[in-house]
Amino acid sequence: MKRILLSIALVSFLAKCASTPTHTTNACAVFKQKNGLLFNWHRSAKKAEQVYGIPMPIILATIYTESGFQQRARPPRRKLLGFIPWKRSSSAYGYPQAINSAWEEYRKQTGYTSARRTSFDHAAKFIAWYHHKSVARNNVSPNDAYALYLNYHMGHNAYAKNHGQGSMIAIQGAHRVQTMAEQYDMQLRNCGMR
Repeated sequence: MKRILLSIALVSFLAKCASTPTHTTNACAVFKQKNGLLFNWHRSAKKAEQVYGIPMPIILATIYTESGFQQRARPPRRKLLGFIPWKRSSSAYGYPQAINSAWEEYRKQTGYTSARRTSFDHAAKFIAWYHHKSVARNNVSPNDAYALYLNYHMGHNAYAKNHGQGSMIAIQGAHRVQTMAEQYDMQLRNCGMR
């Protein structure tokens, strides 16, 4: 009987680790759902904020916009001849939807050689690191969710070259990040997690 209960508890624990939060538009609910012994999303996001100086609500809003908090998110496959699954539009993967080259640069520069895009802790650090680089490279305020996201979506060089003028998709994403960051900030203040 003890084995069965232990097995059920282990399966339940592992399911909780890998599951997507159910209320992704509420930061307090996300953190309450993702608070365990081996993982604590609030602690991870707070640590990323402290290390890189990027507000926790902006980190969360970036993840919300990029992957919807889906651990193994990927861009959809293109269709060959309209129906045969083909290549993906980019190598973006995981919570941060980081492309391979940006992820490798992050791992190399930070020394986090075993970092995984499917780890919320690593994803939060990556996003904060990338936004911190946007602050340094393109003189963006660490509180400007809109401009930080444009840098994130376009890349630092393209942002600088185009003076922050992105595609319609980038602009829509930047508006979404800005709105969600404001919403998350208010929620976190109300539930005492900010």
